[in-house]
Amino acid sequence: MQEQQQENKGPLAGYRVLDFGWVLAGAIPGMVLADMGAEVIKVETRQRLDYMRQGRPIIGTERDPEQHPMFHNVNRGKLSVTLNTNHPEAVDLARSLVAHCDVVIENFSPGVMDRLGLSYNDLRAVRDDIVMVSISSNGQTGPLRDLRAYAPSIGAMAGLDSTLGYEGERPLGLKHAYADIAGALHAVFAIVSALYQRRRTGQGQYIDLSMLKATVATLGAGLMEYEATGRVLGPMGNYDPTMAPYGNYPCQGQTPEDQRWVSIAVANDEEWRGLVEAMGSPAWAAEERFASRYRRHQNRHELDTLVTEWTSARDAWEITGLLQSQGVAAMPVMDAEERLYDRHNRERGLYQEIEHPALGVEPIFNLMWNLDKTPPSIRGHAPTLGQHNRQILCDMLGLSEPQLSDLEERQIVY
Repeated sequence: MQEQQQENKGPLAGYRVLDFGWVLAGAIPGMVLADMGAEVIKVETRQRLDYMRQGRPIIGTERDPEQHPMFHNVNRGKLSVTLNTNHPEAVDLARSLVAHCDVVIENFSPGVMDRLGLSYNDLRAVRDDIVMVSISSNGQTGPLRDLRAYAPSIGAMAGLDSTLGYEGERPLGLKHAYADIAGALHAVFAIVSALYQRRRTGQGQYIDLSMLKATVATLGAGLMEYEATGRVLGPMGNYDPTMAPYGNYPCQGQTPEDQRWVSIAVANDEEWRGLVEAMGSPAWAAEERFASRYRRHQNRHELDTLVTEWTSARDAWEITGLLQSQGVAAMPVMDAEERLYDRHNRERGLYQEIEHPALGVEPIFNLMWNLDKTPPSIRGHAPTLGQHNRQILCDMLGLSEPQLSDLEERQIVY
């Protein structure tokens, strides 16, 4: 029983992380490590709030750093300590915390941690086996190290945006924090690898993670296309080089504002026959122009028009049922509300309801994997600002109550 209880603490139970990360790219690595059992201490300050604490209020009209749902999602299970690192005494406190930690995460611009006196070499002097990861847009070295960039900028630099748009038209780009998430998840992998290496050798190490490189690493198909053929991929819309029909098709809706869509993908002749059967074997499906996968692909625009005529008169779930029964990949295009309340997603635990003191019960997304012996779990709501100052600074570092009060009065703990 005791062994099972230990297992349930998570695979990273016993590790402690000092998390300087902010916004999405910096917050997700600590979120994953916390769900996997590590104790994660988030360092923040009222002097410069995390952007995700500054969104519009959900309740009332006044700005409230405790109300942002995305902050609640990606900082769940962490502890919060407020250190105003503009003050040398706060930096000293941060160094003291490093002595109790295994991992340090930061995603400030290159050079910021060095100027604060919290570089990897500074932290190694405190704990020589520390694992530190610096997440930045373009890495800590090179001619673009100081380039200011957000996730959409990195998507543009990586070449991702050049492929997103309607076929034959200008690139529209993703305009989504894809690069943040790609960089953050690569950081998790690197951290766990470094901890495994430390367990074997006793040595920590520094991880220089470029969000640009992480994003480029997800674009293998475009790179291979150029290497193999010399062709540069452009905006493709719903184009797929091997499948037809392939895309999102309009379905029956009460009004234009209520337009629904269904995703359909047909990869081979067997699936094509299933699609034709589900559609009631229309005469046009037997025409020579659709007789093979190659010909269907060559005439995909005409095929899309004919499939649209069929889908437009039917409900998205009706279409899904008909096609799935014939072995054809199809699924309604869900919005956020449908995804949240979908029966399968609820049974599989895509979200978990967590109570936060500012907003009450709210859905928090779970990790995307499960371990049957040491399952990850959300171990608490996102912290309120400075919620754990006393626990961390007094209980862990040994400050007295008068010392803590003095630091708060001088806005060093702030």
